[in-house]
Amino acid sequence: MKILGTGCANCKKLEENTLEAVKEMGLDLTVGHVQDMAQIASYGVMSTPGFVLDEKVLSYGKVLTKEEIINLLKENIK
Repeated sequence: MKILGTGCANCKKLEENTLEAVKEMGLDLTVGHVQDMAQIASYGVMSTPGFVLDEKVLSYGKVLTKEEIINLLKENIK
């Protein structure tokens, strides 16, 4: 799982919400943070922050709440 963003406040908040969601769900997932703009663009994301799971962009351009992240994880974890 990755957060795409240059380190702005929104990116940090998305990472914080993601870590809370993973902890609450009891998942053993690593949350990485991609800050390189070329790498972020390679995902097709032009508006950060971005949320990536299994190399699939699930959200970008908004700060997801912890609850939204939990719902995305429930829908997308195999």
